[in-house]
Amino acid sequence: MKDRWMSQFEGVFSVLPTPFTPDGQIDRESLERVVELYIGAGVNGLTALGVTSETAKLSDRERMLVLETIMEKVKERVPVVVGTTAGGLVACIEYSKDAKSAGACAVMISPPRMPKLSSETILKHYQSLSDAVDIPIVVQDYPPVSGFTMEPSLLVRIAREVPEARTIKLEDPPTPLKISRILQEGKEIPIRIFGGFGGMYLLEELMAGAVGSMTGFAYPEILVEIVRLYRAGETERAADLFYRTVSLMRFEFQEGIGLAIRKEILHRRGVISSPGLRPPGTTLDASTRDALDRILEWSKRQRVAEILQVDGKEPLIG
Repeated sequence: MKDRWMSQFEGVFSVLPTPFTPDGQIDRESLERVVELYIGAGVNGLTALGVTSETAKLSDRERMLVLETIMEKVKERVPVVVGTTAGGLVACIEYSKDAKSAGACAVMISPPRMPKLSSETILKHYQSLSDAVDIPIVVQDYPPVSGFTMEPSLLVRIAREVPEARTIKLEDPPTPLKISRILQEGKEIPIRIFGGFGGMYLLEELMAGAVGSMTGFAYPEILVEIVRLYRAGETERAADLFYRTVSLMRFEFQEGIGLAIRKEILHRRGVISSPGLRPPGTTLDASTRDALDRILEWSKRQRVAEILQVDGKEPLIG
């Protein structure tokens, strides 16, 4: 980790979506507004080109366009992690070099998806990456992407044998239990673990020892305040805010349709011009829109704005 960012590599890192115009082109102006929304919400950092950035639908040229747009807008105000997962080692190394050149503080990488993937293959993959590119690595533990479930012992072994890979983005449930096991097995190693899953288990993950959350929830202000309160020792207030808003996190993070909901909320917040996903992608049906209207109205009644102390500003949820 670059020394200047070491103390900030915790808390909330928001995974940025990729906005598209109605005809499917990258909407740079909307992307810039998304960056400003998340930084203005007080996040500790940003994550570019993650799974929910629709990275798999981007060409290499578009990847660079997205990354350049983000880095130019951020202007080094917060650290940026860049997803560089690829099907092969050579491509992963090249993506990682591009990320470093662009100013990334770290790269986020899942194990390569391949037949008969083994623990030894995964360890060698991260070792080779670390040897080829001098940049910290966030190990993304998300089995749906890699097709492989990494046991706590493997993640601890990677952290022990590849010092640059001592940060984990953990999305293999039950996450609080796995966080506890990793930290216990690797207690002699300074391992940092971020949760994900839209923040659905944020409180429990913090209680288990996570340093924060790396996710793209459309109301980053809420995650930031939960983490702030918890770290300040105000656990009951953190829990109160979490329990008042976790239903919204759950609704947004629905399998197969969650990104469409997230983009719809960001569209309603006036941040992205069009909520559409690049094909193939899900569109919201009438019943889901009605359900979203209901949960937003319910959330507005839960005194979220009051808890976040945003009196005098536009309603956070509404």
